[in-house]
Amino acid sequence: METESEPYVRLASLRQLHQVMADMNTARSLADTLQTVADGVINALNYEMACVNLVRPDGDLVVAAFSGNSAAEALITGRVGSRESWERRLNMGEKWGDLVFIPHTEGWILDDDDVPQWYTDGPAPRFEDEWHPSDRLFAPMYTPGISGSSCGELLGVISVDRPRNGRHPGAWGREALQMYAFQAAIAISNARLRANMQRALVRLEREQQALRASEESFRQAFEYAPSGMAIAEMGGDQHGRILRSNDALCRLLGRPASAMRRYSFSDLVHPEDIGTLLRTSAEGGRAELRLGRRDGTYVWVSLRNSVVADAADGPRFLLTHVEDIEERKRRELQLAHRASHDSLTGLPNSAELRSRLSSRLCSRTDAGGGLESLDAAYGHHPAYDANGHGFDFAGTSASPSASYDGGYDHHVHTVAPEDGRDDGTKGLAVLFCDLDGFKSINDRFGHNAGDAVLIEVARRLGRAVRDGDTVARLGGDEFVILADGLGKADAQDLAVRLRNEIIQPIRAEGRAVRVGASFGIGWAHCGMTADEVLKSADERMYVEKRSRPKAHRRAG
Repeated sequence: METESEPYVRLASLRQLHQVMADMNTARSLADTLQTVADGVINALNYEMACVNLVRPDGDLVVAAFSGNSAAEALITGRVGSRESWERRLNMGEKWGDLVFIPHTEGWILDDDDVPQWYTDGPAPRFEDEWHPSDRLFAPMYTPGISGSSCGELLGVISVDRPRNGRHPGAWGREALQMYAFQAAIAISNARLRANMQRALVRLEREQQALRASEESFRQAFEYAPSGMAIAEMGGDQHGRILRSNDALCRLLGRPASAMRRYSFSDLVHPEDIGTLLRTSAEGGRAELRLGRRDGTYVWVSLRNSVVADAADGPRFLLTHVEDIEERKRRELQLAHRASHDSLTGLPNSAELRSRLSSRLCSRTDAGGGLESLDAAYGHHPAYDANGHGFDFAGTSASPSASYDGGYDHHVHTVAPEDGRDDGTKGLAVLFCDLDGFKSINDRFGHNAGDAVLIEVARRLGRAVRDGDTVARLGGDEFVILADGLGKADAQDLAVRLRNEIIQPIRAEGRAVRVGASFGIGWAHCGMTADEVLKSADERMYVEKRSRPKAHRRAG
């Protein structure tokens, strides 16, 4: 009867074993899988207690699940045994295939090691194959390998105790436990993989949420920034092309966002500032230059660049911050204008006159050959109109007396016509003008009338000279005109024309007054200093003044 019923019993056990294996692979989490493994040993393999020891990342094994005895479960769950102690256990005792059986006759040496274990009481076995309370049976679990269960790394160990029939497992029982450990290893590996994937998905979702939040924060900061911002392409044929611009930049330049995408900053920058833009480093570069508005005007801005890099492709975009500095530039240029121009007439003052004159003259010690460095070579302020008519805040005009572009390789020596004859030489004429009769106007009608006369004389002189000539107020009632490219006859004609402009009646303090003018014509040439040139013209003016009858020095 027993021999006939054994296949039926084994078939029922296989069905039960199949069910617990299915339960292992459908558990929702790693913890559920581990507990299902422990419970399956009790439910399908007919042991009274089972423990799952799982290898931790540091190599030691932790009691991850326990089944069959709640008191023992509370005692050892979560405790850790060293990898060294576990290796000793798995290398001793009897090998039942992949199983390790340590009989009570050998296991006593393990009683005091650091592996968490429980103790059961019971009588000594009466038969050779009867289970002793101190017997130990381990089923190692290995990560699935290509050629069998033991080809991979140790994943954990299932410990079992007290078979329900009270005997050592036979061939079928050993094979069933070994097969169960193999399937448990697969289920635990899959559960770990699912857990890692779930953690990765959660982490990815969090990173994506953080990225979306960061992108939204950047979008709002970009779009609603009070100053201009733009994103430009970096590298390739379209390097510098504006891909995106915010409302502030569009308002500043008076251009819609759709139109901005057709430009790069090099298309918008003032022609005189192209060099400044090119000299600006792309990585963290700064520059102050002018950008063109839609109406054709220009606005001073400060550009600050930041590179937006991609982890894989490297630098890809250029984030440009554009700050409107028009008012600051205007104030700076106004201060520079006040420092270099006469506050009453608006003409270049004495210091500016000497600077412009010095910029044309190489030093006496080097006039015949090479050129020395001149400290005043760029002393003029190119943001002002050369004849003193007004102040151009766009900074587009340049000093007419500078005939080179910043390097002495291009310096053209200034020469003067020879004394005594007009040989056709063209030079830099310096006309020194002193007003005749001005002091009497100040004395009779007051300084306000005198100031009105000086302002009107400055206006007439500026109106009478060519574009590019310099009219400056040296001080008091003295004026100086720098006129380049004139011969002796040209300079004399200019002096006559200027005197005729000055002697016309001037309205001052409600009355018409008249002043005369004496002119001395000097010539600048390399080897002279600015003071020497002015002194020469001043001396000639006094010669001219003394040569004219006093009655003819002032008309009216």
